[in-house]
Amino acid sequence: MEKIRLGIIGIGNIGTAHINNIVTKKLVPNVELAAIADRSQARRDWAKENLPETVEIFAEGDDLIENGKVDAVLVAVPHYDHPVLSIKAMKKGLHVMCEKPAGVYTKQVREMNAVADETGVVFGMMFNQRTNCIYRKIKEMLTDGTLGEIKRVNWIITDWFRSQFYYDSGSWRATWAGEGGGVLLNQCPHQLDLLQWLCGMPSKVRAFCHIGKSHDIEVEDDVTAYLEFPNGATGVFVTTTGDAPGTNRLEITCDLGTVVTDGKTIQYTKLGQSMSEFCKTADTGFAKIPFEKVEVETDGLHEAHSGVLKAFAGKILNGTPLIADGKEGINGLTLSNAMHLSSWLDKTIELPFDEDLYYEELKKRIATSKIKAQTESVVSNTSGSY
Repeated sequence: MEKIRLGIIGIGNIGTAHINNIVTKKLVPNVELAAIADRSQARRDWAKENLPETVEIFAEGDDLIENGKVDAVLVAVPHYDHPVLSIKAMKKGLHVMCEKPAGVYTKQVREMNAVADETGVVFGMMFNQRTNCIYRKIKEMLTDGTLGEIKRVNWIITDWFRSQFYYDSGSWRATWAGEGGGVLLNQCPHQLDLLQWLCGMPSKVRAFCHIGKSHDIEVEDDVTAYLEFPNGATGVFVTTTGDAPGTNRLEITCDLGTVVTDGKTIQYTKLGQSMSEFCKTADTGFAKIPFEKVEVETDGLHEAHSGVLKAFAGKILNGTPLIADGKEGINGLTLSNAMHLSSWLDKTIELPFDEDLYYEELKKRIATSKIKAQTESVVSNTSGSY
């Protein structure tokens, strides 16, 4: 087999982007689009008009999974169904690539990871930012000892501005019942994944999630979180969809130097001596550690979504490494769940946290969300009738 036969479940914005990479741009030569599924008649009509006749079209992901025409599926549907469809495909013996986030709550994702282990299928997560040469280089510098032990990490990621029109464009958007959260679940899964991929998982989280601070929505659109790591390092994560133009600044301070990036360039300040060692041995109170600004070279590559898919197919066909193992999707979700739980309970959350407690708290918000949706539906259906 030279190519895998891929079925894409959900051809909204991101599903269509994957189709373009495979069919139009031909950026993924080891993948053949064999089938798509979407509940929208309009999207199925689009597929019929624009895709090769060899691509089979289904209304339900379940039908695509059961059809036997594909080797693997890419799940690109609303968040709650990521684990549901992934598990069904795995149990059918299909390899799975799952869009971010892995799910809405870790308890469900943990079940998905267990099924991946049981079935032995190839399971990948669409963490395309891991292909970015900037983050790959920082990962290398942290792993090979260039920077030394991490002391502090700060990430301000506020260039997610969204208008009220954006949130009003879909009834599922920015609701607990439809999306499972706000900026943490929709915009930030890549940054939360990169945070733990680069720096490891924190041991404590204290977060403040503001509900509808800048928009008329029921979920968080502004978050500030404080993190503590097992080695004593600390961190701050700040995000919102209410700032314009916003900022993207990741700063990691380590014992031997500091890196700062906006995702496009790396500013590296190299210390002439270990910070911790200098602090112990300096013989004056205002001594300064010698430092230099060092230019950091990267390979310049960022294959993004197509790179993740090529690696996924390569793992299936030849056993080569994935960009991101699907089971790692639970890590970034753990961070967002912990931030939610911390804000809901107004307390510091230690990791691992009580996943049953999180789910119970989430269900309370889902129930309220559904009642609100039903009420608005009634108002909408009766307005103008008198």
